[in-house]
Amino acid sequence: MGTAAMIFNLNSVSLALVLGLIFLVLFEMMRIHFTTAQNPPGLRPLPFVGTIPYFIKDPMGSIRSISQYGELSSVYPGRKPAIVLNTLQITEEALVQKGSSFSGRPPRPVIEWIAKGLGIIMVTYGNSWKQQRRFALHTLKNFGLGKKSVEERVLDEAHYLVTELLKDEGTAFDPRHALQNAVSNIICSIIFGDRFEYDNKRFGYLLKILNETILMIGSPVGQIFNLVPFIKHFPGPHQKINRNATELLDFIREEVKGHRQTLDPENPRDFIDAYLLEIEKQKSHEDSTFHEENMVVSAAELFFAGSDTTATTIRWGLIFLMDNQDVQERCHKEIVQVLGYDRLPSMDDRDKLPYTYATVHEIQRCANIVPLGVVHATTQPTKLRGYDIPKGTITMTNLTAIFSDKEHWKCPDTFNPENFLNENGHFYKPKSFIPFSMGLRVCLGEILARTELFLYIVSLLQRIHFSWPPNSQRPDMDGIMGVVRYPHPFKIICRSRDAKD
Repeated sequence: MGTAAMIFNLNSVSLALVLGLIFLVLFEMMRIHFTTAQNPPGLRPLPFVGTIPYFIKDPMGSIRSISQYGELSSVYPGRKPAIVLNTLQITEEALVQKGSSFSGRPPRPVIEWIAKGLGIIMVTYGNSWKQQRRFALHTLKNFGLGKKSVEERVLDEAHYLVTELLKDEGTAFDPRHALQNAVSNIICSIIFGDRFEYDNKRFGYLLKILNETILMIGSPVGQIFNLVPFIKHFPGPHQKINRNATELLDFIREEVKGHRQTLDPENPRDFIDAYLLEIEKQKSHEDSTFHEENMVVSAAELFFAGSDTTATTIRWGLIFLMDNQDVQERCHKEIVQVLGYDRLPSMDDRDKLPYTYATVHEIQRCANIVPLGVVHATTQPTKLRGYDIPKGTITMTNLTAIFSDKEHWKCPDTFNPENFLNENGHFYKPKSFIPFSMGLRVCLGEILARTELFLYIVSLLQRIHFSWPPNSQRPDMDGIMGVVRYPHPFKIICRSRDAKD
């Protein structure tokens, strides 16, 4: 009798669970139907997980498919919709004309986990962001941003980079570390007041874990964490994100400690010195957001933004240049005609090097390292193209669609510097070229990135010929998707150029 009752009870519980699950799924499907009817068209979301599985299976294929739904479409990075801006016109309307409404940042649990809501890049639009961004822009300019002094630092580093790449002349090698170290050294000189040698193992390790962290945040591991952030209390691959971030932040804390001990208030050396002085200056202000942890996270964000994005763009650039030897040779010929083999380039040479300057921009367009832009969020309820957009809605800019819009580009689907040359062979920049975004949240490091890309690429093409190793296989051009779209690892062969060439 007792056994029969137990079986009956188990069956009842099982039936209740099954019915409950069926009801939950039906409710979710009804919710999806109602939600999709109220929002712009887009990829059909799946119950509970939205469109995440599509992006995990084929990230770039899914991104390329979004624009077919019109200038404004929806994706579902979870149960809530996000809107995607697929054309330049609607991007301008949202980010410029309605800039204050679209200049927030969405809460991303994986970012909150490591940054604790501090910093500049990923904090939402408000008092803290305004104070930190204003200070960062002012301080970066004080330490050379947009001035000849930064050009000189980049050119000095370009010399080290050329020497480093030619150490393995004629031998196939992966250029990733040398390129990232060179680019990182510029922002490091501004933040920390120093550069790091290419064989510095501690710094090489930091660059390695920086790459790992960026990849993991944008990987399925990071996306799953954003869906179910309580897993931070459990072991798993996501714990590596936190461990890596802790090591990077500890490195910066060590730098801050050293700066504090040697600080001369009359002669600030770099960003950290300036921030330490600002903390003291703002102590009496109740609304001040200046404190040591905010400094550490802000410095980490500047380090990431100034290290990884430009280096990744140059790596993509090497692939395009090795694939298009005619472009590489034409750039080299133009550079040598203007500069010879020995004169260093400067930003003033851009007008004299129109084809090379166009090539630098075409590298950025085709590299497309952030295919959906840096995410925004609405700061208040608003309207766009007749749709009601609630406060907190994630907004993405489909740079993939904008950079391949047939109405705005001569050769949208191929690598061709002619996209940036007019009928007279002079450089011009189409309005659709917005790799640094637009509006209030335009990239903080745009001036530095433009300087580095031009001077590094010209210096490299002036002195080195790049080619694929014999019988090498071209990497998959969809790349590896993280926060930044990386190229798959590849090797190159460098050969020195001189006047005898």
